[in-house]
This record gives sequence, structure tokens and C-alpha cells, in this order.
Amino acid sequence: MTNLSIKNVPETLVAQLRSRARQHHRSLQGELLSILEAAVHPTGLTIQDLHRRVKELGVRTGDDSLAMVREDRNAR
Repeated sequence: MTNLSIKNVPETLVAQLRSRARQHHRSLQGELLSILEAAVHPTGLTIQDLHRRVKELGVRTGDDSLAMVREDRNAR
């Protein structure tokens, strides 16, 4: 991981970023990272978005492994 620093940010912009972070239930750092991810991945899909969509589609993921093993065991 690398730390980044932005200097001389106007206070009005900082206030807007903090407000946006609160709206998204994130820390300021989390909001800044989300903005950077959106800039790099213009589809707007974050890892969290993809994970949510996979769950909505009913695709089983590693988080479901215990339930999958139990279902397989009980089916025998």
C-alpha cells in the first residue's frame, strides 16, 4: 500500500468531501479512495458493487463455503 497526500485543498472542497463521505457512510479516507477507484474504473463498479451483484444473482461465493459443505454433506 502507498500513502498519497494532497496539499493546499480549499476548505470548501474539504467540507464537501466530508459531507459526501457522511452521505455514503464512509470515512473521508474511504470516500477519497472510492472517488479514485471510480476515476480509474469508469464503469463505476467497485469491488463492493460486484460482490453485491454476485450475491443478488444467487452465485455462491467463498463466504458461503460452510453452507455449501453442509448442503453437500446433508444431501448424501
